[in-house]
Amino acid sequence: MIKILFICLGNICRSPMAEMIFTDMVKKAGLEKHFEIASAATSTEETGNGIYPPARSELNRRGIPVLPHRARQMTRADYEHYDLLIGMEKWNLTAMHRIAGEDEKGKIRMLGEWSNGRDIADPWYTDCFDIAYDDIHAGCEGLLAELGKTLREG
Repeated sequence: MIKILFICLGNICRSPMAEMIFTDMVKKAGLEKHFEIASAATSTEETGNGIYPPARSELNRRGIPVLPHRARQMTRADYEHYDLLIGMEKWNLTAMHRIAGEDEKGKIRMLGEWSNGRDIADPWYTDCFDIAYDDIHAGCEGLLAELGKTLREG
């Protein structure tokens, strides 16, 4: 089983969007039994809150099922539990390292590595939930292509 944790600042926009987009892709590929997928925040400011309504609307508009969600902060234990901890931008990676400590296992990565190499801009500030969706979707496609290949070869 491949365990993935998507991470952003508050866990109400980008990381739950990534969690739900990737979950939908995995389900459509018939690979659900091979993955555990979740999301978390680097901060505590949104702890307990649901997905931000404009993020929910964008997922609905794109036909992605919106799963039950409550924001939570990443922990050091998450580093041990998950195979990949995937941040949305460089600031997330800095905070993830602060929480997890040294990334001796190379688990902390950025979603853009699987697409265009760029940060995924925070739609909370830009109000561009469509662009965030497109960037997250592209990263998730690349991630699934890589991991799907690993599963087929493994």
